Amino acid sequence: MGRLSRAQTQERNRAKVLAAARDEFAERGYREAKVDGIAERAELTRGAVYSNFPGKRALYFAVLADLAERAPEPPYPEPGRTAGEAVRAFARAWVARLPLATPVTTVDEARGQARLGMDVLPEVIADERTRAAFAQLMRFDAIMLGLALERLDPPDDGRRMVRVAEAVLTTLQGASQLAAAAPGFVEPFNIVSACERLAALDLDDRWPPPHLAYIPAARPADEQWAPPHAIDALRGEPVRLADDGVVAVLGLHRLEAAEEAVRALPPGAAVTAVLVTGDPAELLPLARLTVAEVAGCLRQAFAPSAWPRLRVVYDESGAFATAAGVSEIGEMTEVALRVEGGRVVARAEGRGACHAVAS
Repeated sequence: MGRLSRAQTQERNRAKVLAAARDEFAERGYREAKVDGIAERAELTRGAVYSNFPGKRALYFAVLADLAERAPEPPYPEPGRTAGEAVRAFARAWVARLPLATPVTTVDEARGQARLGMDVLPEVIADERTRAAFAQLMRFDAIMLGLALERLDPPDDGRRMVRVAEAVLTTLQGASQLAAAAPGFVEPFNIVSACERLAALDLDDRWPPPHLAYIPAARPADEQWAPPHAIDALRGEPVRLADDGVVAVLGLHRLEAAEEAVRALPPGAAVTAVLVTGDPAELLPLARLTVAEVAGCLRQAFAPSAWPRLRVVYDESGAFATAAGVSEIGEMTEVALRVEGGRVVARAEGRGACHAVAS
């Protein structure tokens, strides 16, 4: 076997660290897990662990994101045909992943699965920066679920379904925490039934269009558009970013702007949300975890024709931002491009940019 390149060695070491951390967190729990213990399991130095991850929390989020993205998805016989059926299928897919609902071979394995996810919310709450990002990511999840519900079963009166999606996700997130903290308290069937009934609620959810006075003007452009290859996190497949539509480079505090583009864009065109952050080592794994939990359930509960007109891409290296001409990245970044015929024909920056180029 030939000698590994530097990049191959780094990739191998990163995989070893992730595998060792998963075992350490499952066996000892996040609080008691030690970076030295992870390094020993991976047969690497402590420095090698820190060269791949800036700290234990970033590594914890990365482990959970990797597990969520790789989780098997047993197909249901038939996706939901109505909003209630789809929410029921979505909730079934969610609770099927809970520790007490997942088949295990030993008591220790069950305890390990419960330990893995127990500290997500405590770690999110412990840091203001992480908490603010998580709040926006949950809103983004609700937007994805709400848009799917609207496409599947459009309300007669034009109601929006995002608030219903927020109620469903609140119920399911609470069930996840209680399944680990209070084993035996959560009855999965009851959670599924409750979520199904939420789909029929009228929460007076109307789409408030952005105030035109605060929307920047979209500037005409004629630029070559050559984005890097990407995977759509929602569908789990390669995405063609040269297709007609809107490409939005969004910091984690501006993710809701993707909904503005979806609602303003004519039918037949897609919106691609490119997620960026000033702290990709810690916050992008949190984004991957939060989005993967919803994306996996969406794929099981909705037929592809009902998936939202939204594609999700992570820009860990900054390559997408560079291709889009974005020089500075932060949590409030909002830069939108209108793409037609493989070229950028309009662009806008700042709050309201997505609505500006989509409309």
